[in-house]
Amino acid sequence: AKYLMDKEIRPVMPYTRPHTKDEFMKKYEYVYDEYYDCYICPKDQILPYRTTTRDGYRQYASNPAICKDCPLLDSCTHSKDKRKMIHRHIWEDKIDEVNHLRHTEMNKNIYAKRKETIERVFADAKEKHGMRWTTLRGIKKVAMQAMLTFAAMNLKKMANWAWKYPCPA
Repeated sequence: AKYLMDKEIRPVMPYTRPHTKDEFMKKYEYVYDEYYDCYICPKDQILPYRTTTRDGYRQYASNPAICKDCPLLDSCTHSKDKRKMIHRHIWEDKIDEVNHLRHTEMNKNIYAKRKETIERVFADAKEKHGMRWTTLRGIKKVAMQAMLTFAAMNLKKMANWAWKYPCPA
């Protein structure tokens, strides 16, 4: 998302569900305060910024002294020290913008065309050109097979265009 936005390309990405266990509250149930750079839990406790990991995630942690008496503790965390930890990527504002754009009419129309264009190409590659599985070993050999398959598909497409619209020479 960051790369596309830096290049001023409109990102059209699918919805991704939260990766939280069913019995726990989702990340979106905690409010992120951009001004103070903290999260606020449903019981109005502040989870201040703690540190940034090497992977680029900012950690926000609750105060275990307050959390141990919280009625929502069982749906919040099962950690031994009664501390809720939320991770936010340093570029998560870009993901938030992508999620906002996903609901626009323009993005809905672009995403709807996906099944007619790129998904169709991959389906044809699997069904008609043996891309469902490979007998080759190693990423270089499989990449070579994929390149040759898609080159053949492009040649077939060009031949069909030439057949439909002959050269005016």
